[in-house]
Amino acid sequence: MIPLEVFGSESVAADLLQQVRWRDGVTCPRCRSDLTVRNGSYGHFQRYLCKDCDRTFNDKTGTIFAHSKVALRKWLFSIYAFLRFNTSLRQLQREIEVTYKTMHRRVERFARALDAPSLTLEGPVEIDEVYVSAGKKGRERDRESRSRGLSTRGRGTYEDDKPPVFILVDRGTKQRYVIPAKAADESTIRLLLADRQQESLTVYTDGFRAYEPLEEDDAFDREYVVHGDGEYADEEIHVNTCESHASLVRRWLSPHRGVSKDKLTQYLRALQLRRDLLRKPGRDALKHAVQATL
Repeated sequence: MIPLEVFGSESVAADLLQQVRWRDGVTCPRCRSDLTVRNGSYGHFQRYLCKDCDRTFNDKTGTIFAHSKVALRKWLFSIYAFLRFNTSLRQLQREIEVTYKTMHRRVERFARALDAPSLTLEGPVEIDEVYVSAGKKGRERDRESRSRGLSTRGRGTYEDDKPPVFILVDRGTKQRYVIPAKAADESTIRLLLADRQQESLTVYTDGFRAYEPLEEDDAFDREYVVHGDGEYADEEIHVNTCESHASLVRRWLSPHRGVSKDKLTQYLRALQLRRDLLRKPGRDALKHAVQATL
């Protein structure tokens, strides 16, 4: 259920931020001291005084919501709609009545605040790669714009504005990871598979030659299918889950046309968070999203 009460009242939104941020007790965002006392209010937000550094702060200080004239309830609505419904930034900008530049900058701050996923693989693991259209935008460019559509099919490169994105599915933990890379090569693959719980990790791949060196390494037990030969599954040997998740990656990026390849990591971390929220009810999902940025 959509938490409409949060989006309709600034005081309710302020209470939610206070609950999430200080769930383990109030600490000073500057000196990390827990010697704090309440010290009046700052609009709808509680203000505090740190007895160690003798400075005041409020519930928004040091968060992505600080120093914004836009109401907190509007930013919470934007985060919820962005993650829950993959709403485009243009539509969000119209909904909360801010400029596109303001919306884009705030969503970028939100995405930058998200932690990188921690890969500890239990296995067996599916791994596959997808190539997405992501180049440079506006003033970032130092050359003429590319033609629309990137009509060249097949594998791309980071330099040609079609960077690889690796999909990993850990069948042991049911976790799925989406990791952008600058190259689809052996060193990148080994780095992605480095944190594993088993001495010999079973890895399911397709016939891409960058995975071939895994067969000569005792740390891996590689099983694969060759799509070029019309082979897509051999009982449990397949990368179908990766390919299914790759379609979600493309759908996630499509409303945000022209994602810069330098900011691709941020958008994909938001996609990772979105998957964590899928089965949570509205208010709990919103709390989890806010907590992920603190």
